Amino acid sequence: MSTQLPILQMTGIHKRFPGVKALTNVNLRLFPGEVHALMGENGAGKSTLIKVLTGVYSIDEGGVEMEGAPISLHSPLESQAAGISTVYQEVNLCPNLTVAENIFIGREPRRFGCILWKEMNLRAAELLRERMNLQIDVTLPLHMYSVAVQQLIAIARALNISAKVLILDEPTSSLDQNEVEQLFRIMRKLQKGGLSILFVTHFLDQMYEICDRVTILRGGELVGEYWVKELTRLDLVLKMIGKDLNLLEELPGLAAEYKDALGDELIRAEGLGRKGGIEPFDLSIRKGEVVGLAGLLGSGRTEAARLFFGADKPDSGQLTLAESGGGVHSPREAIGRRIAFCSENRKTEGIIGDLTVRENIILALQAKYGTFKTISRRRQEEMAEEYIRMLNINPPNPDLLIKNLSGGNQQKVLLARWLLTEPELFILDEPTRGIDIGAKAEIQKLVLTLSRQGMSFLFISSELEEVLRVSDRIAILRDRRKVKEISDKDMSQQQIMQAIAGG
Repeated sequence: MSTQLPILQMTGIHKRFPGVKALTNVNLRLFPGEVHALMGENGAGKSTLIKVLTGVYSIDEGGVEMEGAPISLHSPLESQAAGISTVYQEVNLCPNLTVAENIFIGREPRRFGCILWKEMNLRAAELLRERMNLQIDVTLPLHMYSVAVQQLIAIARALNISAKVLILDEPTSSLDQNEVEQLFRIMRKLQKGGLSILFVTHFLDQMYEICDRVTILRGGELVGEYWVKELTRLDLVLKMIGKDLNLLEELPGLAAEYKDALGDELIRAEGLGRKGGIEPFDLSIRKGEVVGLAGLLGSGRTEAARLFFGADKPDSGQLTLAESGGGVHSPREAIGRRIAFCSENRKTEGIIGDLTVRENIILALQAKYGTFKTISRRRQEEMAEEYIRMLNINPPNPDLLIKNLSGGNQQKVLLARWLLTEPELFILDEPTRGIDIGAKAEIQKLVLTLSRQGMSFLFISSELEEVLRVSDRIAILRDRRKVKEISDKDMSQQQIMQAIAGG
């Protein structure tokens, strides 16, 4: 491959948004007949780079060449015309149309303006059979088939547009192991045919199984391009997270400074799992304990949290509350059983921007009381003012629209919302992401203080130092599996990253 010229080359790519440098001097090379991984944590710039390649975003600086010739990518149509096709994580097809219609939509074979249905069906069946090793009835609606088959149909559609480069954006996130293996067989066949595949993934095992080279981004900048066979798993994790193992300071958990002993078991998960989300796992949490979940993006941390809150229904296992002996089957039931959940996506699953700080704070408590037991305006104001003062929410105005607050203060409002319900277990999914260092310290201190008072926490963070700082025990996840649990006093970043890397 070293003697070949790249089929696609991006050089010195810069992309800025107001107040944000999304990409800074990023390079990417794709060669014919290779599977090339694009990896990085949240905010690394992967999505922005893909949107540049697909013509959704225009670049501010830099250039793109296809087979040595400069190309412009100002729209998705221009990207497709250049031979670049993309299959997204969520299948972007029409479930009510037939398989054949989805493959040829907008490019149906016609004569005198009329669609040649028989020809279209024959060509669709032939394409799926020869390129995808898939023999199905192409006259059936797309929704009749599994997500895995829909992914293959989406790839067939992309190839039918004479693609030279195929971008697969998290194609395995909703697939089980057998379906992943089926997709990989197709990818290898396409690779042998000379197609260049850019494989965007968070799964380390899959990257090592299918990819030839990998480009790693971090913070919108290029870390480097590497041969997969020459890059150890630990080196990969270190480059993604941005740590030098020789410089790591082993930080003991600080929770021990705040409490003398833990209480009895509060909740236990046994064989809890969900297909396409996380493999069955065991995990218990004691009263007053902070259990951290560590792992790369896509490792199954959020999926585990959602199972604990009843937001997703498990396919296996059970979740049991020690005192009542009952389980948790819905968020409403979870709230009733004194479980709280702060989602990682506060913009879409947390705050309601057009409501005031006060209205956002009382939402969960009002939901717990029900529709017919409304909280009086006076009581709302008393509670809002109490938590604004307790959490130092700034500005301290309960009638200000929450969308006008900073990210850190919005996060404090969400914490206030759930603390108002007096939870026994508080699930925090990335509670300090995107907020300033002062607000981070306040939230970490709050977690430690409340745990000393007997509140339990399931704490998720991409920042290993933060997980170590607040946790009594850490469960480590990799590729949707719980791989290790660390509870000894010498917990360290090195231990965690070696477990994340595995292999």
